[in-house]
Amino acid sequence: MFYDRVKIYVKGGDGGNGCVAFRREKYVPEGGPWGGDGGKGADVILKGDGGLRTLVDFRYQRHYKGMRGQHGRGKNMHGRWADDLVMRVPLGTVVRDEKTGFVLGDIVAEGQELVVARGGRGGRGNSRFAGPNNKAPSMAEKGEPGEERWLVLELKLLADVGLVGYPNAGKSTLISRVSAARPKIADYPFTTLTPNLGVVSMGEGRSFIMADIPGLIEGAHGGAGLGHEFLRHVERTRLIVHVLDTAGTEGRDPLEDFKVISRELELYNQDLAARPLVIAANKMDLPGSEENLIRLKAALGEKYEIFPISAVTGAGVPNLINRVYELLEELPVQPLHDTKEQEFVHASEPRFTITRQDGELVVTGREIEKHVAMTDLENEEALDRLQRIIGLMGLEQALRDCGAKNGDTVRIGNFTFDYVDF
Repeated sequence: MFYDRVKIYVKGGDGGNGCVAFRREKYVPEGGPWGGDGGKGADVILKGDGGLRTLVDFRYQRHYKGMRGQHGRGKNMHGRWADDLVMRVPLGTVVRDEKTGFVLGDIVAEGQELVVARGGRGGRGNSRFAGPNNKAPSMAEKGEPGEERWLVLELKLLADVGLVGYPNAGKSTLISRVSAARPKIADYPFTTLTPNLGVVSMGEGRSFIMADIPGLIEGAHGGAGLGHEFLRHVERTRLIVHVLDTAGTEGRDPLEDFKVISRELELYNQDLAARPLVIAANKMDLPGSEENLIRLKAALGEKYEIFPISAVTGAGVPNLINRVYELLEELPVQPLHDTKEQEFVHASEPRFTITRQDGELVVTGREIEKHVAMTDLENEEALDRLQRIIGLMGLEQALRDCGAKNGDTVRIGNFTFDYVDF
């Protein structure tokens, strides 16, 4: 099966916990704190692989979690960092955050890597908290939780030329004639159920990639036929070759076919309407094609180049392919997604937000939730430190401003406490 759109869950590895330890050696009085830091959790990384053609591997496994970092140990020994979780995806994969819709990245090169969920940093051991006012701290941080999110992976094939047209217009026959691609060919509609890629060799190391886009009929932009599933694969092409059944073997008018498919491309994506296009007037070996070719040239000849061909016999195909290659030499590569979209800007997020839910005051926010998650809530010294952080962030005053009263329940992540106004 050809899978070109999947939704997966990714979570970076949690950081390892810091260690609480003290140096106790003969002849070393009051050795002091000696606990090491935890190791960093694994990043989840997507890596481009030119040998893959679909996203089928993600069909059977949807959840991916990185390993956590090793915990710190005594003698100031830091925990080992976890190995990153690397998942291979085909070239042309667009990665979006499912919740926000932002584009995280566009993987178009062999070996290109994109971090989609960062592992948490390791918690600091108690030796890191020693100072003039606290020479023997008995607290350490827990590891930072790794990032987690749902992703939508969407494959848009990387091809220079896209073949479009009605079913049975001869697209599959044409791509099999000019490349090593061997799609299924038969005399009934929707023979091709998945896009096909073929490398067209021009000799002396020159070549280009051609894609056969199946299933375009009227209403394709809205889901009719197969076009709604595969129109995305036209977006990256620099040149469109519109293949027409010039002989009208299916009982349709080739001129009307051209208008219908052109309208579908425009309705799906306005940019496609402005994309360079040439017409392959196919099936010129059949009766009725000459009369229709005259009509096509009269109606479209001033705006588009029209090449009469027969994909079955090969007549006229070299002229078409040579002209396509000449045009590709002049056309720039299609720009990728705006890089400004590709990063989340956490700096603009509020430090916390307070809402009332089911009688509780719920505090949410990336920064405050991280502090709570990294605090050992069973350690009194760590709780005192968390309370100081809460005060410095202005949360206490914000709770008062929200009308918090003594005894109200406040929830931050998995941590709940009773509000007390001193």
